Amino acid sequence: MGAPDPELDGFLALLGTRRAPKTVDAYRRDLNAFSGWLRRPVGSATTEELERYVAEGRAAGLSGATIARRIAALRSFFRHQLLLGTRLENPASALELPRRVRRLPRTLSPGEAERLIDAASGTAPRALRDQALVELLYGAGLRVSEAVGLERGAVDLDGRLVRCVGKGGKERVVPLGRRAAEAVRRYLARGRPFLDRRHRPELFLNAKGGPLTRAGAFLILRRLAATAGLEPERIHPHLLRHSFATHLLEGGADLRSVQEMLGHADLATTELYTHVSDARRRDLYFRAHPHAQRRPRAAPPPPDERRR
Repeated sequence: MGAPDPELDGFLALLGTRRAPKTVDAYRRDLNAFSGWLRRPVGSATTEELERYVAEGRAAGLSGATIARRIAALRSFFRHQLLLGTRLENPASALELPRRVRRLPRTLSPGEAERLIDAASGTAPRALRDQALVELLYGAGLRVSEAVGLERGAVDLDGRLVRCVGKGGKERVVPLGRRAAEAVRRYLARGRPFLDRRHRPELFLNAKGGPLTRAGAFLILRRLAATAGLEPERIHPHLLRHSFATHLLEGGADLRSVQEMLGHADLATTELYTHVSDARRRDLYFRAHPHAQRRPRAAPPPPDERRR
């Protein structure tokens, strides 16, 4: 532990009133790391020292995301100092953010999604729960936090709709397919009553009658993946959400509707799935169409024939 830094402590305390605890923890780690490197309070840093610190991070092979987060923490701290009048300029404003590389989300093929769903077979209460969970993750594109946060009344089985609360407390209504609705209906009728030992309001319960957690959902999918012959370490709840969006777009759904079903605030986030869909269509085309496949070059004619 370094010397106390009241300016840093005050900034983090104020940040805690406006940002998520994980964000505050990340900023605390990054700013403490910089303070340790600087060997004096963060607020005394110069632009040249900040640039050298970032350059050393790049040379050490830190990822672009880590460097960008460190820069964001430093900029935010010095903006706070500007507002307080402690400094007259933000020495971190000149720092260059690394170019952001947007990776295409991985997805399951429709066949792999079916294999994963089929792996959740059985009539035991937990098997019925697992069927309902995987059908909702894939059939409605829910985030895992949204799925485990659902209450019993959130699913309208007759109207085939699910009402969930997403990021920022925003509520949205997503349609449910017939198979997903049937899986939830079976779970509510023949599975959940045997798990509900504590009279909990949540839709999904664990074996002890408590609410199913995010970690529990991850473990369920890993187990189903192993049964389905898929790579367990590759399968996670968000992969089903990616697959939901990609398969909708491949099936002809319009981008705006998919955005609303996913609960994306920015259409550009949803547009990323069009690139996945385009890439998959292109691969299928080159594998399947006879005129798309490269033909080997014909061997040159023998010398005698070239003279004719």
